Amino acid sequence: MEKRYNPFSLDNRTVLVTGASSGIGRTTAIECSRMGARVIITGRDQARLDSVSQELEGEGHLSLTADLTQEDQLNQLIEQLPVVDGVVLCAGQGTVVPFKMADRKKLDPIFEINYFAPVELLRLLLKKKKLAPAASVVFVSSIGGVDSITIGNSIYGASKAALNSAMRFCALELSPKKIRVNSVCPGMVNTRLIQGGAVSEEQHQADMLKYPLKRYGEPEDIAHGIIYLLSNASSWVTGHSLVIDGGYTI
Repeated sequence: MEKRYNPFSLDNRTVLVTGASSGIGRTTAIECSRMGARVIITGRDQARLDSVSQELEGEGHLSLTADLTQEDQLNQLIEQLPVVDGVVLCAGQGTVVPFKMADRKKLDPIFEINYFAPVELLRLLLKKKKLAPAASVVFVSSIGGVDSITIGNSIYGASKAALNSAMRFCALELSPKKIRVNSVCPGMVNTRLIQGGAVSEEQHQADMLKYPLKRYGEPEDIAHGIIYLLSNASSWVTGHSLVIDGGYTI
């Protein structure tokens, strides 16, 4: 039977997903496989990556353990990679620190994970010619890096704002190669990052009321936006920060 036309299809594409061992990265990897992609997943926890591998649909997937903040592991990852058609830079970490306590000891580790690691990975992918012609790159940022300003989030928000800025410069510089670079900016999403923290369930429920759709996002909500940016459906979209936040920043 003839396949139905689907501009969101990822058939015959190889997609690298970082931070794939949990949360948005995990769900994105699984959803990309369901859309036909050959998926390469990477993260620091091999056991969790193995669990994700078991949920990937189709064949030809690859799992590579790496800590992207470690230069030797990053270089080793680059050498192991084939040429990829899509990249989802999803590894990240949050923190809540009052600004007067936001010294370099607290700032540097967050910037290392949220900004320097994904930007350096993209630079090496380009330098080592591991990005296919007309590839699509998606940074996973945050509404905290756009216009959601909350107390205690200066470090996290600044790291994501820097990521959004780098995305736009990369989009312009790589446009002659037809490589598109975009970001997604989620609001609060139900992942491990917000579960079991210092905020109670009652506080979460109260916070949800600030969202016009009266709920936090699910990882699938973000993954589907990422798939749009990876696919031909967004072939005329580059340098864009796609906000997916249930209306929070209206």
